[in-house]
Amino acid sequence: MLDYSGQQAVITSSSNQDIKRLRSLHERKYRKQTGWFLAEGLRICTEALQHGFAPMRLLYEEGRKTDPLISDLITACKKAGGRALPVTRALLVKVSNKDNPQTVIGAYRQFATNLAEIKKTDVRCWVALDRIRDPGNLGTIIRTIDAVAADGVILIDDCTDPFSVESVRASMGAIFSLKVSHCTSEEFIAFKRKLEGTLIGTALQSKVDYRIAEWRAPCIILMGNEQAGLPKKLREACDQIIAMPMHGRSDSLNLAVATGICLYEFLRHQND
Repeated sequence: MLDYSGQQAVITSSSNQDIKRLRSLHERKYRKQTGWFLAEGLRICTEALQHGFAPMRLLYEEGRKTDPLISDLITACKKAGGRALPVTRALLVKVSNKDNPQTVIGAYRQFATNLAEIKKTDVRCWVALDRIRDPGNLGTIIRTIDAVAADGVILIDDCTDPFSVESVRASMGAIFSLKVSHCTSEEFIAFKRKLEGTLIGTALQSKVDYRIAEWRAPCIILMGNEQAGLPKKLREACDQIIAMPMHGRSDSLNLAVATGICLYEFLRHQND
């Protein structure tokens, strides 16, 4: 909608159809229906653009159109056939569900890599996650995968949504820099049989210290559910099962922390 000067009119009403649609993307069922997801903040949206992802909708705070980075996002959005919409700060609060929202919010198309499309030559280091539940953990793991320049993440069975607002926010934009694949445990086991590499899993019961594992590429690091760990069928598919020594009173590590330790141990061995 344009104002009398021919400029895009500032949206002020929460009943606007675009606003209602973007607000609905906080719920997984609407993300599934639309195939879209939200990314909040200039840093994350700029990161997406650097990796070739343009927003299909871009909400930006009124009066910020001439900001160079926001201007680039507006141009990319329009070029991709999307719509860039100036909005009031009050609407940014409503769409983000945060009292102190970012100046931009983008809506992007979801993406995925079919497990069958992953070639042997594409595997240097992947992380596979079995039934992970916490979106903050998932986003942090994705960010760490990007930090060590690993290839991507494989989500096994019923995992939390990598495109949830919480997961995307925790990834700090790294979701746009790597491949994401979904599969069942049976499909994963079949994929592993064809892989010329090592599948390293983790389990509290293991006596193998993570520092002496065979951290050579190609490698898949397999992590289990936050509460239940790896099920028997996935443990049996592993070439090695490792554990991290616990010298204090705690008997386990946060999943994202444990995955990060494994990823950096893999990276250290590549640099030896």
